[in-house]
Amino acid sequence: MERRRYAIELGYGADLHGEDMTKAALRAVKDAMSRTCLCGLVEVHGRDRFSGVHVHVEVAVPEPLQVDCDELVRAVPIGTVSAQACQGGMRAKGLEVECFGPGCSDIVCACAVLTVYVDEK
Repeated sequence: MERRRYAIELGYGADLHGEDMTKAALRAVKDAMSRTCLCGLVEVHGRDRFSGVHVHVEVAVPEPLQVDCDELVRAVPIGTVSAQACQGGMRAKGLEVECFGPGCSDIVCACAVLTVYVDEK
């Protein structure tokens, strides 16, 4: 069965206090999902329960090894989901607010790409 790209959406997220790569990545994934409407899967392709739908999440952050990709997978509510983190994003000088993340003063920015694939019958 051939798999074809159906939709691609981009998102941006940041952690302003705490330098949490996963939190920034999750926000980027949720930002991308908030602009994605996959009504064509149901109305045009007649799919129910999104069977044969696959979503690949790729996020770019300054420290990709610190991203919990399992959390990214759990954030996507449809299809078979895979996720990976790669080097990228941005780190900017911020302001330490001790109650949000002691010893953390940088702002961490993440970019996400969600690609939706469908199995062609």
